[in-house]
Amino acid sequence: MEVLETSSSGRRAAIRRPATGLLILPTLLLLLVFFVVPYLNMVRMSFLVKPSVGAYLPVFTVHNYVQAVWDEFHWRVLYRTFWLAGLTTVLTLLLGYPLAYHLTYAPPRRKRWLLMLIISPLLVSVVVRGFAWLILLGRVGLVNQAVHWLTGRELILIGTPAGIVVGLVHVFVPFMALSVAGALQNISPDLVQAARSLGASPWQAFRRVIWPLSLPGVQAGALLVFVLAVSSYVIPILLGASNIIVMPMLIVQTLLDAFNWPLGSALSMVFFGLTATVVALFLRAMGRAMRWTRA
Repeated sequence: MEVLETSSSGRRAAIRRPATGLLILPTLLLLLVFFVVPYLNMVRMSFLVKPSVGAYLPVFTVHNYVQAVWDEFHWRVLYRTFWLAGLTTVLTLLLGYPLAYHLTYAPPRRKRWLLMLIISPLLVSVVVRGFAWLILLGRVGLVNQAVHWLTGRELILIGTPAGIVVGLVHVFVPFMALSVAGALQNISPDLVQAARSLGASPWQAFRRVIWPLSLPGVQAGALLVFVLAVSSYVIPILLGASNIIVMPMLIVQTLLDAFNWPLGSALSMVFFGLTATVVALFLRAMGRAMRWTRA
């Protein structure tokens, strides 16, 4: 009887497996057409020659990568881009984790209001939010007027890295908070009660139970925020006032303003490779941290 049931379940699984594969076919086609093919075209273009007139010549060269790697200005822009994205990720974690904690353990009625408060910025365009921060942080903005009233000095934020970080943190806090909240909601309250019944203080219960079990959400949120922040274009160009150049701005300027498609493609590939390397190192470090906290 057990053999018959096992055989029947195996046949059902075999029938379901092709249908499951067909479900991801549209996604694979979408990625192939709108991600893989354009990237392969940029890889091909990055090895072509830039003529004095026209976009490119079908002649193989590695000069674009030599120019992209050996130019000190490109490395300064890369360092600034990764530094701003890393700082944004840390600040969103510091602000988003307490928000996610209160969202998880709040009463149901307050939880609905907190959830609406968190996702409400996502209902407004990033361009609109960027212009709003441009007004608030400007020389005659509300923030500068308050600082001038308190200290008698002018606080310059527009056109500085601090202004860009303020805008990026505001945009990406909801992504971090929702990712961490998803992990916190999967932690059974019985585990916390068991730790408290064994004599653990609230801080010890958080440090030994809640924090280790919430690390998958922290990893997902940090990864999401870092990738979005490192590729951000609108907020840096609005709040940086063209004084602070980050890598997406430099690539767009090379492609459109300088009309140098081969060099812009080479810069894009170098930027993509370094970002993928940083993400891989981060995932490896988080994997070790999660294994260490569970040991």
